[in-house]
Amino acid sequence: MEFNHFLSTFFPDPSYGGQRLFADMIEQAKHADALGYASVSIPEHHLINILMTPAPLQMAVKVACETERVKIVTSVAVLPIHDMRTYAGEVILADILTDGRLILGLGRGAFPYEMGRLGVSIDETREKFDESFNVLQALLTREEVSWEGKYYNFEPLTVMPRPERPIQMMMAAMVPEAIYHSTKRGLHIQTTPLQGSKAHMLEQVGAFTRGRDELGAAGSHLTLSLLRVGFVARDEADKRRKAELAYGYYERFDNVHVWGPGIVESGVIKPLPPKLSVEELMQNTLIGTREELIDKLGEYAEAGVDETIVNMNIGASQRETLDSMQQLAEDVMPHFTAAGAAAPTTASQPV
Repeated sequence: MEFNHFLSTFFPDPSYGGQRLFADMIEQAKHADALGYASVSIPEHHLINILMTPAPLQMAVKVACETERVKIVTSVAVLPIHDMRTYAGEVILADILTDGRLILGLGRGAFPYEMGRLGVSIDETREKFDESFNVLQALLTREEVSWEGKYYNFEPLTVMPRPERPIQMMMAAMVPEAIYHSTKRGLHIQTTPLQGSKAHMLEQVGAFTRGRDELGAAGSHLTLSLLRVGFVARDEADKRRKAELAYGYYERFDNVHVWGPGIVESGVIKPLPPKLSVEELMQNTLIGTREELIDKLGEYAEAGVDETIVNMNIGASQRETLDSMQQLAEDVMPHFTAAGAAAPTTASQPV
């Protein structure tokens, strides 16, 4: 199993400043690269102060310039808010400038406040995503593409420049049946149970496995990435403190997710009580001591998860987050991946 660090740009206090926030994310990306993480992920969200990266392809290029080998994943690019005729060219350029390290994770959006303010009703995102995805695939793989559909109608055109290589893609899906059908289309999958239980996670993994197995040899290369909030805690008291930070994170997240009211003022999400308690978050996330994380991740690996994406940006200080990244790399990752076991432990010390 491989490990991915999520550059999730949690921004509860805007006075912290955007320049400082994104400098932190670049420092984390460099740290992940040095520590032996396989990849980093970059979200796309607009108009709100959580998971805030309004230009993930720009961020991907910056990360590539500051790192040497780590893969760079969009988690996820929200297709319904883009025009595929221009977005295809942006993707191609980002792939060129990242030297092929870009993996385009794609999704339809899950925050009604954000989507609505950008002119796309959350009720139509599935339909618009499906057509946008088909248009994007056509533009990236063919020349002189024309289209007649509900959302796109255009005469023959060719996106320039042409791709240097096939663009790597991954589909974001959370509902098990959506995971199954996306896998059956031959797509790598990125999913998350959010703060859901182990049973829910296993249902998601099972849907992927079922779709991949039904493809036979044609599906043997497909991979499943699982995103979870996580932090390496020093002890039980520190574990609870980090779970309380996660509670604050979900006070914002649950407000703007599909089940929340979407109360936002001047870009700042109003904290509202989340769905789960602090105790439930300790159970249902990857927040725990070294030994607890080894046990939980062992269950993930046994279930068939190929990559775990860890979101440590829940409100701890930058120093604590960098230390947690290092503890995960040195004390946990070697149990699951040779890359983790071989990771350097001195050159990566944060300053």
